[in-house]
Amino acid sequence: MKVSLFITCLCDVMASDVGKDTVEILERFGCEVDFPEAQTCCGQPAYNSGHVTKAKESMKQMIRAFQYSEYVVGPSGSCVAMLHEYAHLFKDDPEFAKPAQELANKSYEITQFLVDVLGIEDVGATFNAKVTYHRSCHMTRLLGVKDAPYRLLNNVKGLEFVELPMCEDCCGFGGTFAVKNSAISEQMVKEKSEHVTETGAEYLIGADMGCMMNIGGRLSRDGKPVEAIHITKVLNSI
Repeated sequence: MKVSLFITCLCDVMASDVGKDTVEILERFGCEVDFPEAQTCCGQPAYNSGHVTKAKESMKQMIRAFQYSEYVVGPSGSCVAMLHEYAHLFKDDPEFAKPAQELANKSYEITQFLVDVLGIEDVGATFNAKVTYHRSCHMTRLLGVKDAPYRLLNNVKGLEFVELPMCEDCCGFGGTFAVKNSAISEQMVKEKSEHVTETGAEYLIGADMGCMMNIGGRLSRDGKPVEAIHITKVLNSI
């Protein structure tokens, strides 16, 4: 099975280890992974800020970059959800309507791909620690991926899982929301970090680096002994 890695901006610039772990997990289960170098930002920051015309230029480049890919897999539910949005945004475009829909149909977040496409729920990982999991808004509400991360984590040997109180609540990141509404965002992540601390977990796990950076930063500033990590780090611990 051939898979193209969609690295996403944050993972590319701030967390390259997430890309490495994603590739190693996919290759461990027989996927042939390539990296289309023409890929760029999915356009989500500009789109969410109302700059639709400018955002579409990035989107068109992404459509071209992955046009020959069999599957497109990324370590971010938020960014993959944006790829799915292309089908709606280009539905009346005679040139891009079909390829936009095709990209949406073959694009998956990494845990979604493992569980729903490869049919794998036990990746053979071992992670001896007490953990909790943050459900990112875009991944659960836009992409509709809710159960896959839990199924995978439940089969990690040595892992003690504690449910995060108010797990449906947003962490306050929301991309440009955290910049435009910083005071509100600050209070939201403060509340989220307090819930994380309540669990007594050593690690906070998530599937979107924006959320992990936001919550992890708050935990660090508050001096809390909880490390925020991407789920691929756990799944690649063998």
